[in-house]
Amino acid sequence: MNIAVLSGGVGGARFVRGLVDAVDPSGVTVIGNVGDDLEVLGLHVSPDLDSILYALAGLNDEERGWGRAGETWNALESVADLGGEAWFKLGDRDLGLHLVRTQWLREGEPLSAVTRRLAGALGVEGTVLPATDDRLRTFVQTDAGELSFQDWFVRRGHRDEVTAVRFEGAETARPAPGVLEALGAADLIVIAPSNPFVSIGPVLAVQGIRDAITNRRVPSVAVSPLIAGRAVKGPADRMLSRLAGGTTPLQVTDCYKGLIDALVYDEADGEVDLGAVRPIVTRTLMSDADARRRLAEAALEAAAALR
Repeated sequence: MNIAVLSGGVGGARFVRGLVDAVDPSGVTVIGNVGDDLEVLGLHVSPDLDSILYALAGLNDEERGWGRAGETWNALESVADLGGEAWFKLGDRDLGLHLVRTQWLREGEPLSAVTRRLAGALGVEGTVLPATDDRLRTFVQTDAGELSFQDWFVRRGHRDEVTAVRFEGAETARPAPGVLEALGAADLIVIAPSNPFVSIGPVLAVQGIRDAITNRRVPSVAVSPLIAGRAVKGPADRMLSRLAGGTTPLQVTDCYKGLIDALVYDEADGEVDLGAVRPIVTRTLMSDADARRRLAEAALEAAAALR
């Protein structure tokens, strides 16, 4: 079975881990958000791609929710001692990946090729692709003005209320090699439980990707990132409330109009009429490996029922 997954953020990475535990990983292609990418201390950092890679390689820090397990922070402490910028937390093990990625990019390799090389080196089963090799960056409009995503999310702790989201470079961004092929060959398309605006939004801002999903001939299932109208972590609930008018499964569905056939959401949200979109109610908290796998299986069962 071939499955194409749109993923961003920690929730997306955890879901993908559960999915490859439930199916043959060789048939899974993850299309990752690059709107969060940034340069830190001269290094190209791809936080969402890295979360996916670490989760699939079994290297992610389950307790912290991001980064690598067993991390140390000596380099960052030295940066701070020397008066450098240390607001974006890069651990020593994590730095190794960013050093290699930056070197290969400077040698002229596209991000998609670099990501394949990193996945292979980490022993990742399945395929991980950036949504695009072109420059695509997320900016949010707030009462404090327009901010780059990481300035808002990390440096300012996403405390500013967001009134609009902009994706710089979306007008010319093309799907990375392999992305349209994965969507075209998929038996199922899944949108992971990620923030619809800043984790999945940048992926769908690549017009070729949006068009491919709009014109799909296979089931497309999204998983809500909210439980009882609240985000497990991060600002997704606040953004949905402000930008979509509410935090029920219906507002999540509205973010994906024309792109999904079913929405998997938590039983704590009750029964909700989603119109033409089929509701799949289950437990969605990914508290451990078994819970992640159960949620992935719920998405698979929803797709089977749509065929």
